[in-house]
Amino acid sequence: MELQPDLSRDELKRFGLTLLQPRDGYRFTLDPLLLCNFVHAGQEQQIADLGTGSGVIALVLARMALQAQVIAFEQDGVAAGLAQQNTVLNGLADRVRVLHEDVLQVRRHLTVSSCDLVVSNPPYHKQGRGRLNPHPGKLAARHETTATLADFLAAAKYLVKPVTGRICLVYHPARLPDLMVEAVVQKLAVVRLRMVHGVPDAPAKVFLAELAKGRRNVQLEVAPPLIVRSDGDSYTDEIRHILTGN
Repeated sequence: MELQPDLSRDELKRFGLTLLQPRDGYRFTLDPLLLCNFVHAGQEQQIADLGTGSGVIALVLARMALQAQVIAFEQDGVAAGLAQQNTVLNGLADRVRVLHEDVLQVRRHLTVSSCDLVVSNPPYHKQGRGRLNPHPGKLAARHETTATLADFLAAAKYLVKPVTGRICLVYHPARLPDLMVEAVVQKLAVVRLRMVHGVPDAPAKVFLAELAKGRRNVQLEVAPPLIVRSDGDSYTDEIRHILTGN
């Protein structure tokens, strides 16, 4: 495949993946890989990825859960087309289906309670909050444009199986109160939480959360913090393992 000049080819060697990404546009960060590690997928049969971007989460989870069918939703046409290219490039087009569709439309494509796992790396900023990026792809990835946090959680609740199913996401700490309130509104239980810090003495950069539908009397598990860099420069052993498997 001849590489288009506006794309880069990047490797995730741990998972045997090659990913095409825009050189000037939204490019995946460490966050999706932290989410995949947090999920620790394996036995799932059907997985949904809400807002897949170039497809990194969907493809990594397909490598982790070898029997799973993964349905990836993406409302941006350019990103959805790139994600589709990446499924073909990595020989996963038979198990990863990319839909150019907003998360508001999940009911058109999947039946209720049909997924073992629903994952998302939703936009961190509310509409009208924070500095708006002029690049459309970056704007949609970082700011709520069509779907809000409530919409993402409603879609995930519709899709996930009760009791045994899991909803996992990576999100910004400033939105943790919003997540907790919305979980109560939608009758979802927050099961597990882990804060991610760039360095040991810095505020959290993101958090990882697991929610469930139909569980009662849940005790929230707050995992030890995940530190990205031990000294501001070198990755910690845990992050190196997440990236390389070693």
